Amino acid sequence: MVKLILHEGETVQEAVRRFRKLCERSGIKKEMRRRESYEKPSEVNRRIRLRAERRNEHLRKMAQESK
Repeated sequence: MVKLILHEGETVQEAVRRFRKLCERSGIKKEMRRRESYEKPSEVNRRIRLRAERRNEHLRKMAQESK
């Protein structure tokens, strides 16, 4: 849960900006997007596997370039 205490002399715009940053840092925005729609466990596993494959391919290319 994000709590925001207004500072003395702080404008509404500044408080809203601080609130947005707090929400983003705490991961609320990311969690909301993830829960917007149901994702089957097989789709979750596929997405994780593809991300790992892309990361490994990138690391392989970087290792080859540095030699």
